[in-house]
Amino acid sequence: MAASWCIEKRGFIKNESFRDNDNIPETGCLSIIVLGASGDLAKKKTFPALFNLYRQGFLQSNEVHIFGYARTKISDDDLRGRIRGYLPRGKENDEVAEFLQLIKYVSGSYDSGEGFTALDKAIAEHEISKNSTEGSSRRLFYFALPPSVYPSVCRMIKNYCMNKSDLGGWTRIVVEKPFGKDLASSEQLSSQIGELFDEPQIYRIDHYLGKELVQNLLVLRFANRFFLPLWNRDNIDNIQIVFREDFGTEGRGGYFDEYGIIRDIIQNHLLQVLCLVAMEKPVSLKPEHIRDEKVKVLQSMLPIKDEEVVLGQYEGYKDDPTVPDNSNTPTFATMVLRIHNERWEGVPFIMKAGKALNSRKAEIRVQFKDVPGDIFRCQKQGRNEFVIRLQPSEAMYMKLTVKQPGLEMSTVQSELDLSYRQRYQGVVIPEAYERLILDTIRGDQQHFVRRDELKAAWEIFTPLLHRIDNGEVKPIPYKPGSRGPAEADELLENAGYVQTHGYIWIPPTL
Repeated sequence: MAASWCIEKRGFIKNESFRDNDNIPETGCLSIIVLGASGDLAKKKTFPALFNLYRQGFLQSNEVHIFGYARTKISDDDLRGRIRGYLPRGKENDEVAEFLQLIKYVSGSYDSGEGFTALDKAIAEHEISKNSTEGSSRRLFYFALPPSVYPSVCRMIKNYCMNKSDLGGWTRIVVEKPFGKDLASSEQLSSQIGELFDEPQIYRIDHYLGKELVQNLLVLRFANRFFLPLWNRDNIDNIQIVFREDFGTEGRGGYFDEYGIIRDIIQNHLLQVLCLVAMEKPVSLKPEHIRDEKVKVLQSMLPIKDEEVVLGQYEGYKDDPTVPDNSNTPTFATMVLRIHNERWEGVPFIMKAGKALNSRKAEIRVQFKDVPGDIFRCQKQGRNEFVIRLQPSEAMYMKLTVKQPGLEMSTVQSELDLSYRQRYQGVVIPEAYERLILDTIRGDQQHFVRRDELKAAWEIFTPLLHRIDNGEVKPIPYKPGSRGPAEADELLENAGYVQTHGYIWIPPTL
């Protein structure tokens, strides 16, 4: 899909001084082309994100036209009808109708010049209608496509749809994960794309980097004095980064079985979060300075030990007719990653992700060491923890020990709580894709994965993944709706994590 538009600077981020490379022009046409416009990703994520940017004023009806491109032979109205059901309804009905009228559809294959010539012609006609000077237009191609077609699509764009950039215009591409299946396939894909586009033109999107609480990590760590002296191996015992879903593959079994939970969640989403938790303070907030520090974390990782990995596969997973009967693909994984540097030596980073578990959440759990000389003898109640809940019910809270109200000197565990729904009433938290699409328009690569970062991430996981693929490491069966294999809890205990029994965080009510 493509959106052609002229945009005016406005306060998506209130303090715009944070953005050293805010490259939004005051005038000029921009075309956002989403390839695979009739697919699920485009319908469920990309078009709704563009609509939300439109209704917030970042895309304006007199400046925008949206193009979709796919192989399916449908009309403009057919595509609009497919999208309509995924857009918000109610008082925005008029805005929905206006937005849908901005959409134009072009049909064509992904490896033939004919379709891309027609796409280029449609975009060029719109640019001319907006009196856009040749060379000043901007074209952003969003790949809502499987990675297998990335190389051919990149060649078609390079040959038929590039914008001349001599007057400030540009051409950028946004590619979705998975970026390969291991180090070799990732490097091959990166090389094929890199032969056609320069690194500043490539935006490897990981939607977790667009989540509100993930975006808050750098502010929390580097803008608050009381965290600075505590954020190290002297005070922190272990850090957990957790992703849990209470449903299985549900119709995606065939796709999921190709990748598994490590490739699908841990190697990208959770590892990106780990980098932000563990990195050193960057020189500035310029994207390259931040990404430099993330790469240093990855390059400091020790090889993963088999004895510090527990894999699981929920019972019933292979009942899916699209999943092979002999599948060795894990739907659950808990593993310990270790960073060999001065700050984190000896601190286990516990990564945990699974499907068909007993709850749905994603969170970061920083557990501090026991209080030395505990005169209250309250260690059995649990350690201090700082928890960042990424989803659902975004929140940050600190678990600490306090006196139980009453005449007795007894202690109890409670929390200091910042729950977003209560604290920021009436504030709509942007969806991750909204933020990241706007960043691509602004030319801000801070929240996107650089090629050397991607390579370093695959270097960490590829040996383990090959052992799983070869059947050398087997997943343990676990019941749907459980915590996962019991061996995973044993691994956490061996790594030093102390579970607080009897404590449940309850989000505050309004």
